[in-house]
Amino acid sequence: MEKTFIVTGMGCQNCKKHVTAALEAVKGVEAVNVDLESGKTDVKADASVTDAALKNAVEEAGYGVKGL
Repeated sequence: MEKTFIVTGMGCQNCKKHVTAALEAVKGVEAVNVDLESGKTDVKADASVTDAALKNAVEEAGYGVKGL
């Protein structure tokens, strides 16, 4: 499955790396693409990955989520 949502609160490349690493650490996530400027985040994952797991990973990293 593929999910697209917005991550808020990112301001630099390190933020992007932090969000990417947090999402990649979720079991079942296969690929992550984060656009720093727009916040648009695309995640490819198997069907076992829930929206809540993705949201929690981003929020625990210190960022916000819209549209998930």
